[in-house]
Amino acid sequence: MLLPKGGVSWKAARASLPPTRAIWVLLTKTRFLLLVALAGVILLLWRGIRSTAPDMQRFYCWGPSQSPMEMTPNERAAWTSHLQTPVIFNHHAPMEVNSSTIQKVDLNPIKSTTKAADNKERVLILTPLKDASQYLSRYFELIAKLTYPHQLIDLAFLVSDTTDDTMAILAAELGRVQEDPKGVPFRSVMIVEKNFGQVLSQEVDDRHGFAAQGPRRKALGRARNYLLATALKPEHSWVYWRDADIVDSPESIIQDFVAHDKDVLVPNIWFHRYEDGHDIEGRYDYNSWIESKQALKLASKLDKDTILVEGYKEYKTGRTYMALMGDWRENKDMEIELDGIGGVNIMVKADVHRSGINFPCYAFENQAETEGFAKMAKRAGYGVYGLPNYVVWHIDTMGKSNL
Repeated sequence: MLLPKGGVSWKAARASLPPTRAIWVLLTKTRFLLLVALAGVILLLWRGIRSTAPDMQRFYCWGPSQSPMEMTPNERAAWTSHLQTPVIFNHHAPMEVNSSTIQKVDLNPIKSTTKAADNKERVLILTPLKDASQYLSRYFELIAKLTYPHQLIDLAFLVSDTTDDTMAILAAELGRVQEDPKGVPFRSVMIVEKNFGQVLSQEVDDRHGFAAQGPRRKALGRARNYLLATALKPEHSWVYWRDADIVDSPESIIQDFVAHDKDVLVPNIWFHRYEDGHDIEGRYDYNSWIESKQALKLASKLDKDTILVEGYKEYKTGRTYMALMGDWRENKDMEIELDGIGGVNIMVKADVHRSGINFPCYAFENQAETEGFAKMAKRAGYGVYGLPNYVVWHIDTMGKSNL
């Protein structure tokens, strides 16, 4: 390489360099800056990959992505098959609780099915009683003939504000039924005693007078709720409400009703009257009905605490009554959807009650007790149905319907 004659000096070298302005322009150009930034990113990525590759290989998992504690025995065996020493992970040893103060209730197995007897489903029969001594002999005569397995039936009674010998006769009849060597005793019996200060007369004229309806329905609702809350147990699949003053009903009524697989189901309630050697069939329970536009319009104008009752000139509802429909000689399995029900005979899936559907002792959509129960059940999405051709016979009230 040839050097200048005068040699190399600082002034000569400085003169050969580009000017400062030119360097600054080069450094601030966008293309140059992007090139520097890209080179920096590539360098950082390269260093990161080189440093983590050994770590990733060191902790590589050959098994499934789930936790060893969630594996089946076969998956765990496959996961450990490549190891010389298999490892079985055990989260913890089984826990055993022996405290007598702790009770576990599992409601998941409790079902209400159409094959109740085959599945050994428990049925709870509930009956409120008030001055009912005259009806109890026939009541027990009928339930003793029920063909549903008695070992799957629990009985519960609520005796309230009674002035006659209801309690004594109830105890005597229960003793006779449960100790009868020719019969099959029921699984259990519960007697609940609770007075509500109800002074309403049980005479037919007093019970069915218009003025008595509101207080009477509210009192009946309270009685049913107390009985239900006390007697319903986790093992019950069905709740069968049965009044004491039924004089005749099919022996297979429980199986007949559960076969329909309805949340709430009622039969038609009629009565017999014998006059001059003739058997007169009368319609009794007008509390089972289908709603009407007339009734809804009437309710919209009433105070929210007013209770609508059927069959009185004070309230003309225009509803369709199941009591005026059907015939016991026709197909007993025919179903109709109802909006209100009577309380003489009701079959309810136990989970309906467990969900909080009870008998309002106040005005619910201007209804109370069993009619309020039907309204509440439908509001919650449950089905309420009646069997117009399936007849249960009530005592003759001499022209007074159950209103």
